[in-house]
Amino acid sequence: MLRVLLALTLWCASASARAELPVIPVTGTAPVASLFHYWEDAEAQADIARVLTLTDNQWQLEESGSATFGITPSAYWLRVAVRNQTREHTNLVAELAYSQLDDVRFYVFSGNRQVRELRTGDTLPFYPRDVDHPNMLLRFDLDPEQQKILYIRVKTAGSMILPLQLWRENDFFGAASNEQKLHFFYYGSLTVILLINLAVFLTLREKLYLYYALAIAGYLLFFASIKGYSFQIFYPQFPGIHARALLVSMPLLALFSILFCRELLKTRTYTPKMDVALRMMLVFEIFFLIAAQFMGYNAAVKLSATSAIIYFLLLFLAGPVSWAAGVRAGAFFTIAWTPLTVGVLATAGRALGLLPENIFTENAMQIGSGLEAFILTLALADRLYREREEKISAQAGRLRQEEARNEAHQKLTQAMTHDPVTGLPNRNRFELMVNRELQQNPGGHYMVGVARITRLDEINRTLGLTRSERLLKRLAEQMSLLASGLPFVMSSPDELGREERVYQLSGDAFGILVNASGVADNFQGLDSTLKLLSEPVLQDDLAIELHPRYGAASYPAHGDNAAQLIRNAHVGMEITPHGQHETGLYSKAHDIYSESRLTLMSDLREALQNDQTELYYQPKACLSSGRIVGLEALIRWRHPERGAVCPSDFIPLAEETGVVTQLTRWAIERGARDLAPLLAADPELSVSINISARDLASDALRKHIETSLARHKVNARQLTLELTETATMEDPVIGLEALQSLAGTGLRVSIDDFGSGYSSLSYLKRLPATEIKLDRSLLLDVDDSDGSKVIVQTSINMAHNLGYEVVAEGVEKEETIRLLGAMGCDKIQGFWLCHPLPLHELKAWLKEYRASSLAVSTASTRPQASAPK
Repeated sequence: MLRVLLALTLWCASASARAELPVIPVTGTAPVASLFHYWEDAEAQADIARVLTLTDNQWQLEESGSATFGITPSAYWLRVAVRNQTREHTNLVAELAYSQLDDVRFYVFSGNRQVRELRTGDTLPFYPRDVDHPNMLLRFDLDPEQQKILYIRVKTAGSMILPLQLWRENDFFGAASNEQKLHFFYYGSLTVILLINLAVFLTLREKLYLYYALAIAGYLLFFASIKGYSFQIFYPQFPGIHARALLVSMPLLALFSILFCRELLKTRTYTPKMDVALRMMLVFEIFFLIAAQFMGYNAAVKLSATSAIIYFLLLFLAGPVSWAAGVRAGAFFTIAWTPLTVGVLATAGRALGLLPENIFTENAMQIGSGLEAFILTLALADRLYREREEKISAQAGRLRQEEARNEAHQKLTQAMTHDPVTGLPNRNRFELMVNRELQQNPGGHYMVGVARITRLDEINRTLGLTRSERLLKRLAEQMSLLASGLPFVMSSPDELGREERVYQLSGDAFGILVNASGVADNFQGLDSTLKLLSEPVLQDDLAIELHPRYGAASYPAHGDNAAQLIRNAHVGMEITPHGQHETGLYSKAHDIYSESRLTLMSDLREALQNDQTELYYQPKACLSSGRIVGLEALIRWRHPERGAVCPSDFIPLAEETGVVTQLTRWAIERGARDLAPLLAADPELSVSINISARDLASDALRKHIETSLARHKVNARQLTLELTETATMEDPVIGLEALQSLAGTGLRVSIDDFGSGYSSLSYLKRLPATEIKLDRSLLLDVDDSDGSKVIVQTSINMAHNLGYEVVAEGVEKEETIRLLGAMGCDKIQGFWLCHPLPLHELKAWLKEYRASSLAVSTASTRPQASAPK
C-alpha cells in the first residue's frame, strides 16, 4: 500500500510539473522550434525520479534554445515537450550542439512511461552513438498526434554550453553535411599552408617557416579537438586522450605562434622590451604544456582560457609595436592578428560563460584563424620576394667586395703581423719563430730577451703622440741595426725576404731570441749593446732619457714554449735583482705571481661543498649582568695543502668573485645548526653572522635564512646579521630595503666596525639595527687618551640616543672593562673574555663560565684567570 501511495504521489507531482510545460509543435515543413526549461542541480546528485517531482516554478524557461553557464560543478537538467501535429510518422533528432560535454543522459517519456534512456558524452568511448557525429545527439520518433517529453541531464568539467536544437532527421543530416564540408575545407586549407611552409623550410632551412608550420599544426589540433573530430576519427575508444589533446593543443599553438612572432617581427633587435614579454609568455606556455598533463581538467580549462586571452592580446600588441619600430612585417601581423584576436576573445568569452552561444561565438576563432593564416601567408610571400631581391643585390655586392678583399688582404696581413708605427713584426710572429726554433732544435740552449721603455707613457704625454711615435720608430731602427751586429741573435726571413731579428711584443716592449750556445763572451757584447740603448736619444734638440729595463728567461730551464718564456722574461725584468749584467734573469724564487692564488676560490668553493670549513665562536658578555648573551661566528679554513688560510687572504677574494654569497649561506646554515644544541642550556643565547654588501643584493638571502632557522628550530630573534657601516653605504637604497626586509622576519641587525668608516648619520639612523659594535681601533688607547675617551663616550651616547645597544669589540684589558662600564657600554667582546673557540671547546668554556661564581658581574673587578680563555 505504501509503494502504491508513493507511486501515485510521484505520478501526481509529475503530472503537476508537466501541466504548464509548453509543447513544441511539429507541423508541416517549418523548422522545429527550440526552447526548453532548465533546472540547476547544484549537488549534481539528482536522478530522473527526483527530477520528475519538481514543480513548474522550479524550472526556468530558455526561449532562445541556447544557454551558457560557464564553468560550474553543477549538473543541469533540460526538459522539452514535442508533439507531432502532422498525420505522418516523423523522425526527429535532438542535438546539443557542443562536443565538449562530459556526461549527457537523455530520457524519453511517452505519457508517464519512460520509453528510452541514452547516455553519451566525451568521457565515454565515442561509439556507439545514435548518430556518427561529434555533438551530443538523440534520435526519436513521433507517431501522428503523439507527444513525448525529453529530459536531458548534463554534467561537465569544462564550460557548460547548452545549445539545444530539434531537427527533422533529413534536415539535420543535410545541415550536418554542409557544415562538415565547410569544416573540412577549412582544415584542408590549413593543411596546404602547413605543407607549403614545411617545403619552404626544408628548402631554405629558415626556422621562421618551421615555426609557422608548427603553429598551423597547433591550430589544426586545437580545432579538431574542440569540435570533436579528432575524437571521432583518430581515438574513438580513448576519451582520456581526447581530454588531454584539447588541453595540450592550446599551449602548443601559443608556443609556436610566439616563436614565429619573435622571428617574423625580429623583436630581439627592434623591440627588446616586447621580446622580454614574449619570452616570459613562452616560459609560461612551456610550463602549462607540462602542467596540463597533471592538473585537474576543470582547473586546466580555466587556466587555458585565461592564458589564451593574455597571449592573444600580447601578440595583438606585438604587431603595432613592431610596426612603429620600423619592421615591415609588423603591418601584416597587425592586420592578420586583429580578426584572430576578436575570434579568440569571442571563443574564450563563450567558454567562460561571458558571451551567449550563437553562430558567431561558435565559429569566431575558426573564421579569425582562417583570415590570419591567409594574411600571414601573404606576409611570408612578401618576405620571400624581398629576400630574393636582397640576395641578388647582395651577390652583386659580394662580387665587388671580392676585388677589394683581395687588394686588402696583403695590407691586412701586414697589419696583423707588424706594428703600424715601427714596422717591426709583432708578438704573434715572435712566438711562431721561437716555437719553430725550439721544435727544430729541442736540445738547444736559447734565451728570450725582452726590453721595455719605462718612460714611454711620460714621453707620450709630454711630446704628444706624433713626436713620440717618431721617437719610437727611430728606436726600432736602432735596435734592428744593433741586433744585426750580434751573430747569436736569431733571425727569420719574412714574405719579402727581409731578415727579422727584433720583434715588438707590445706598445713599449720588444723581444729577441738569443742562441745561448753561440755566446762566447759571457754576454759582454750583449751588455754593451744594451748600454748603448740606455743612452739618451736626441730628437728635436732634446736629450730624452728612455730608462729601458731588460729581462730574460732561459730555455729549457724557465719554460718550453714561447708564451711561457716571454712571461718569465717580463717577471725577471720587473722583480729579479740584477747581477753583473744589464739583464734581469728570471728566478722562480722571486716570482710572486703564483698560479695557486688563482685557484684559491675554486678550492674554497670545494671546501664549502665538502664541509671542510669550520666556524669558531667568540662570546659576547653583558656588562651589567656578566651573562654570555651572544656568540660571533668566525670562519676558519684549513687547506689540505697550504694548511690554515688566514681569513684576510681569502675573504677579500671571495668578495671580488662572488663566492662570499656561498660562504655566507654556509655560515648561516652552520651557525643555526651549532646554536640549536646550545639553546638547551641557555635559551637566550644568540649567534652573529657577518655578511657583506654583496649579500644584501641577493634576493634569495631572506628565504635561505628562514629555511635554515626553520630546519634547526631556531627563533629568528636569536640570529644577528653583522655588516660594516661602509657596506650599508655601497647602495643605500637597496641596502636599506634589504635590511628592512630581513628585520621584518624578526632577526637582529648589527652595525660592525663602527667608527672605522665615514658614513651618513642620517642614513644610519634609518637602518633597522639593534646594536652598534665599536671598532677596536677606537679602544686601543682609550685608557690613556682623553681624546679617545671623548670619542668613545660620544659614540656610546649617540648610539643610545638612536635606540641602539653598544658592543665594544677587541677588549683586552681589565682597565678598559671598568672604563666602558662607567661610560654605559652594554656588551663587550675580546680576548680578555675569550679567544674564538671551535664548538666542542666552546661548550666546555660556557659550562665552566656559568659554573663560575665570579660570572655574576663582568663589570666588577674579576681576576683574568677566573674565566677560561
